[in-house]
Amino acid sequence: MSIFKAYDIRGIYGNDLNEDIVYKIGYFIPSLLNTHKVLVGRDMRTSSPALFKALCNGILDAGANVYDAGLCTTPMVYYGTTHFKFNASVMITASHNPTKYNGLKISRKDALPVGFDTGLENLESLVNEGAIIVSSNRGSIFQIESDLQTDYYQFLSTFKGNFSNLNIGVDCSNGCSGYFVRQVLGDTPMYINEVPDGTFPNHEPNPLEIENVEQLIHLVKENKLDVGVIFDGDADRVMFTDELGRFISPDLLIAAMAHYFGAGHHRLVLHDIRTSRAVKEYLEKEGYRTHMWRVGRAYAALKLREIKGLFGGELAGHYYFSQFYYSDSGFIAALLLLNVFAKFKKKHVTVGMLVDNIKGRWANSGEINYRITRKQEAMDAVRDYFCSAEKPTDSFDFDGYRVDFEHWWFNIRPSNTEPYLRFIAEADSTALLKKNLNILSKIIKPYLD
Repeated sequence: MSIFKAYDIRGIYGNDLNEDIVYKIGYFIPSLLNTHKVLVGRDMRTSSPALFKALCNGILDAGANVYDAGLCTTPMVYYGTTHFKFNASVMITASHNPTKYNGLKISRKDALPVGFDTGLENLESLVNEGAIIVSSNRGSIFQIESDLQTDYYQFLSTFKGNFSNLNIGVDCSNGCSGYFVRQVLGDTPMYINEVPDGTFPNHEPNPLEIENVEQLIHLVKENKLDVGVIFDGDADRVMFTDELGRFISPDLLIAAMAHYFGAGHHRLVLHDIRTSRAVKEYLEKEGYRTHMWRVGRAYAALKLREIKGLFGGELAGHYYFSQFYYSDSGFIAALLLLNVFAKFKKKHVTVGMLVDNIKGRWANSGEINYRITRKQEAMDAVRDYFCSAEKPTDSFDFDGYRVDFEHWWFNIRPSNTEPYLRFIAEADSTALLKKNLNILSKIIKPYLD
C-alpha cells in the first residue's frame, strides 16, 4: 500500500518509509504549497531524528528555510502554523501506530490539512516523477521551539478553568503529551507512562484499543479517582474513563462538551458518520444543531470551517474547535471536559452518571473490523439486505454507507489507512442490536479474506 494516505503520510520506517523518500517530500513541499519557509516539528519516535534530518535537507535544498519546532505535539504545530503565519508545516509522527511506524502530517496556511484530495496526491506524483535540482541559494534552519512553547502555554491557559475538585488519573502513553502535560494540567493529577519513549514500553499509544487503557483503568479503580484521561502518541487525541473505570466512547463526549459552551442557540456541532444517535438527540435538547460528515481531520477540519461550526468530534477521539483554527487538540478537549466534569461533580453528578444520561437507551456495537479485499461488494451486500428488509428513515453515502432506521442504524465503511472494512451499529435495545449483528456476520462471511 502507498504511504500517501487519505489524511497523511504513514508507513513502516526502513521499509516503505525511509530517508530518501522523506528527503524528496521535503524538497517538493515548498513548491507544492508555494512557500519559502516551513515549520517542522517531530515526536519522540526512535526514527524521528533521522527523518527530521532528511526532511530538512530536502527543504533546504529547495531553497526554503526550516523553522524548527523541536520535540512537540501535533496540535502545537497546528498552533504555530497559524500563530506565526506559516504557509506550510510538517509534523513528523505516526500518531497512535506502533513504534516501527512513522509518518508526516502536512498543513498549509491557517493550519488547513493537506490530505490526499488536497495535495498529497500531487506530492506523491512529484516524489515519484519530479526532478530534483538543488538550489544555488540553499535555505537555513531557525530555532522557534522556545517562542512556540511560551505562546502555546499562554493560549491553552485561556481554556483551563477550575477543576481542582476532581481526582484525576492521566496516562500519557509514553507519547509527546508527557513533555508538556504538567504545564497544562498541573502537578495534582496522578500520572503514569509520563516519560516520552518512542519504543512505547508500557503499551501502544492507541487508546481506542482497550488493552492500552487497562493501566489507566487500574489506576482509577485502585485510587478511587473521579476520571481517567489518556492521550495518544502525538496528543491530537484524548479519551476518558469514568469513576468506575469504564471506557467512555469518545463520540458521547461531543455531547458532554456542549456544557462547556452553554446553551446552543442553534449553533452547529460537527460529528462523524459513526457517531451515536444519542449525541444528536442530546445536543438538540441543549439547543444545538448537528452536521454529520466524513471521518478524519483532512475532512472534518475543512467542513467545520465551511459550516462555521462551534466545535466537533469523532469516534476516534479527535475534537475540533473553532477557537483553535478549526483543528483538533487533545489538551484543549481535556481542559474543556475536565471543566464540565468538575461542574457536574458540584451537583453530585459523577462522570459516569453524565455519560449514562447522554447514552440513554442506545446500545452500541463499537467499531468491528473485517479484513476484506472485496470491500465494495461486501458493503453493497450489507446495505442491500437491510434496506430490503426494512425501509430506511435516512441514508448517507459520503463515507461508506450510513443507513438509519426507526429503531437502529449502521455504518459500514472502508478504512482509509488500513486493509479493513469497518462496521458499527446501534439500536434502541440490546436484543435488536444482537439480532442484527448475527445477520451481519452471515452476510459478511463469504467476503472474508
